[in-house]
Parts: sequence; structure tokens; C-alpha cells
Amino acid sequence: MTPSGLFYDVLTFLVAAVAIVPLFHRLRASPILGYLAAGMLIGPHGFSIIGDTHSADTLAEFGVVFLLFMIGLDLSLERLRKMRRYVFGLGLLQVLVTTAIVTGIAFGVGIDVKAAVLIGGALALSSTAFVLQLLTERGERATNFGFVTFAILLLQDLAVVPLLILMTTLSQEGTSFVAAFGLAILQAAVALVVAIWAGRIIFRPVFHVIAGARSSELFVAMALLSVLGMGWILSLTGLSMALGAFLAGLLLAETEYKHQVEADIKPFRGLLLGLFFMTIGMSIDIVLIVSNLLLISLLVFALLLGKTIITGLLARMFGLPTSTSVQVGLALSQGGEFGFVLLGASGALGLIPMDIVQVLLAVIALSMAVTPVLAQFGAGLANRLRSSGDTSTVDIAAEVKGLEGHVLIAGFGRVGQTIAKVLGDGGIAYVAIDNNGDRVSECRRKGAPVYYGNASQVSVLKSAGAEFAAAIVITLDQISVANRLVGSLRRNYPDLKIFVRARDMRHLHLLETEGATSIVPETAEASLQLGAIVISALGASADTTESIVQTYRDNDYALLEDIVGR
Repeated sequence: MTPSGLFYDVLTFLVAAVAIVPLFHRLRASPILGYLAAGMLIGPHGFSIIGDTHSADTLAEFGVVFLLFMIGLDLSLERLRKMRRYVFGLGLLQVLVTTAIVTGIAFGVGIDVKAAVLIGGALALSSTAFVLQLLTERGERATNFGFVTFAILLLQDLAVVPLLILMTTLSQEGTSFVAAFGLAILQAAVALVVAIWAGRIIFRPVFHVIAGARSSELFVAMALLSVLGMGWILSLTGLSMALGAFLAGLLLAETEYKHQVEADIKPFRGLLLGLFFMTIGMSIDIVLIVSNLLLISLLVFALLLGKTIITGLLARMFGLPTSTSVQVGLALSQGGEFGFVLLGASGALGLIPMDIVQVLLAVIALSMAVTPVLAQFGAGLANRLRSSGDTSTVDIAAEVKGLEGHVLIAGFGRVGQTIAKVLGDGGIAYVAIDNNGDRVSECRRKGAPVYYGNASQVSVLKSAGAEFAAAIVITLDQISVANRLVGSLRRNYPDLKIFVRARDMRHLHLLETEGATSIVPETAEASLQLGAIVISALGASADTTESIVQTYRDNDYALLEDIVGR
């Protein structure tokens, strides 16, 4: 293709994206569907504005590469350890059972066994981008439902690695399925071992040198080199570039440079991933969909119903309440972006007939389109199931079973609810205890993980998972009760981080004696905030204001002793 031809294609992609994707945003639909629609319109099956998709396919491949890199970056070993029960238990079963059932059905209707397995694996996956966006928009990332849903999505993202290897291996002539599957598992295991080793030996010192240069351009260049370089190295061994990018993400997830790399790479990922979805849209034959509309509709219904039942039943097997199980099943019932990847690549390699690929691409796209409706329905159904029972008799231990690394909030009044919102924005799971029955009922109807109980009793906090919690926040009003609770928690859980609000400076010192990790005195902090607002309004710079306030916060507000401590 001539440079002018390439420029024309890129310009067409940008115009289509700018014109169509914002329309889907206004309709409160996912941008992914907007990119798919844009691709369908400009592609060879639409208005044929772009007839040759070869150059677009090359660029779009980098979108998948960067997406897998970001997933690897989000999968630190510590995070996986904390979520291991739901990730490697529930998530693994969901992928295996769904793959096995879909494979059996596909094989039963006459599809070749290799193609059937790849179809089963592709349809077992859900949309990470879609579901996480919905969880964030609805403020459910930090709920038990959000925690479990995210854990399953993590395993699905991990499953992409052996599925990509399996697809590559199956494309080689004379390879048996058993040998290909065994080799895929072996290669994935070796790749993970190499990632852990290399991450500790190579990446940290190299990024340390680059960071020392204090050049943002050089840091971005090193991040891009990590992604593309690792992808290129693995492509030389016969594996995919996407797998190499995933391993690069795992390497950097173990370093202190993770967050800066994530911020630098995100714009590249978003742009190229949008291009990828547009190329998928270009490959969808609208005429074929219309001519097979009944079949595609039945397949969409079967996929949504089947995955909801499978995931919901498995969640119940893991001790989750019915309300949460139903909600998780509905949220993960759609196909996902990696289904597009696997099916499209399998079709290009000749492993799956293209007419079947076309139908399945349409099924995944339509299943994603109805996901917001299913998520809303699932939330409403779960709330009705929760509210049908007496909040005072809810078994807290059963509902939070398996939860680790969460934050306990003792008292869910004004302060507790504010803290919960902050934790939710940060994607941190929490469990709250409160003895106001009306408040608990209202919060549970909204899907918040709030339970009825006396938050001043260690036994109640224990049932809420205090032993496995990352921290506890005590917002109780009564000074003596808060003091006693801090002391009891410190004796029972020596390593637990305990954060408390204090009434004043005298209360702060009492809590320090009992063993609180960190204390915020209400009067002192409120006064500092008001003082900061005043001096800012009178012309003080933001840096000066922050410096003054931080000076008083240092050493546990010691400089305020002479004023508020009397």
C-alpha cells in the first residue's frame, strides 16, 4: 500500500470513530459497540470506504498487544494470592465447565474437534472492558459482587494466554489435540516462571536507571520497548506477540514503576484497541447476519442463558448467597473482546470456517450490546432477593466467606458511608457493620455490603472476616466504646491495621495507647480544612496552603496541642 493509501485509511478510521463513537456514548452504550458499528459501516460489507483491511489488521494487532500488557500489569502475584480462592477456584471452574459444554455442543452438531474447542474457549470468556466499565459506573467495584466478578474476569484474562498458545499450536500441520493442549499448558507454565525470574533480575534495575535520568520521554520509550520488545522476542519462538506483551506486564507489575508505566501506556492502548474493534466490525458481514437472523438470535439467547446458569450455580457452590450468584451470572453472560481475538485469528489460520466465524462474531457483539440491560436486571433481582429476608438474621460469615484483603468499616453512619465511597472509587472491597436496621436494609437494597450487628463486638467483626481483612476503620461515636474496641482488636489481631476517628486530641492519645495504627481527630482536621480554605481564598498558593496544613498534620497534630488540646 502506498503512503497516501495508508494515510487515507488512517484518516477514514479517525473520522468514523469521531463521528460514530460519541453517538453511542450519548446513548449510554459502550464505546466498544460504537467502534464495531463504525467498522461495519466503512468496511467491505458496509459502504466499502475501505476495501483492503490488511494495513488496518496490522495496526489493530498492536491494540490486542497493549490490552494484554495492561492485563498483565494488573495481575501482580500479591493480588492473585489475595484473590486465589475465587480466581483459581471459581474462575477456573467457570472457564473449564463453560468451555467443555460449548465444545460438546459444537462437536455434537458436526464441527471439527479442534474448531469446537476453540469456539468453546472463545465463548467461555466475558468482556473485561465492558463489565469493569459497568462496575465502575455503578460504584460496585468494592462490593462482594464486584470482588467476585473481578476475580473471575482475572482468570478469564489469564486463560487467554494458553488459549492463544493452543490456537498457534493447532495451526501447525499434523498436531494432535492432546499434544497441542499439553504443550499449551507447558508453555504457559514456563512463560510464567520466566516472567517471575526476569522481573526480579532484569526489569527493576533497568527501569531504575531510566527513572534516574528524570526524562519522561525516555521513560515512555522504555515502557514501549518493554511491550514491543518482549512481544517480538516471543514471536521469534513461534508464540504470539500478545503473549510476550502479557509477560512484560507481569514483569513490571512486580516493580515500583507499575503505576507510571500504566499511565504512560494507557493512551496507546485505548487508541489501538479502538482500531482493533473497528477492524472486527469491518469483518462482520451484515448481509450474512440478516440472512441468519433467527439462528443468531437463538444463539445469543442460548449463550446468555447458559453462561448465567453455569456461573450462577458455580458461585452458589462456592458459598455465595443466591442474590450475589444471580448477579454475577448475569453480569458475565456475554461474550468478550478476546472472543473476537480468538475467533478472528482462528478463522484467519483456517481452524474455523469463516462462515461460522461470522455468525459467532455477530453473536458476541449482540450479547455485549444487551449487557447493560442484563446488569440492570441482575442488580434489581439481587436487591429483591436481599430485601426479602430479615437483615438482622443475615449470616455475615457465609456471605463474606473467602473474602480477603478487604476493609472492615465499624459503623456505617455519615463518616462510614463517606469512607465507603472513597474505597469504592479506589476499587477496594469493604464490609460494613451497623446496628441501625433501617439503614442496613436501605443500603442492602442498593447492593452495598452492609450487615446488621453490633460493630463494637469483636465476635461480630470476626464473623465479617477481621482475621483476613487488610484494615479496619472504626467510626463509632462513643469514646469509651471506641477505646475498648481498639484494645480488643489489637490483642486479637496484632498485625491488623486499625484506623480510628477521634473526638479531640485527648481522645487521640487514648487511642494511641490502645494500639491504633492511625487516628484522625475530627475537630483538628475540620479546623485545618477550614483554615486552608480561608488562606486560599485570601490569595495563598496551593503549594503554600498544602505545606502549612501538612506541617500541622505531621507528628500526629503535635503543633495543635497548645490550642485544641486544652
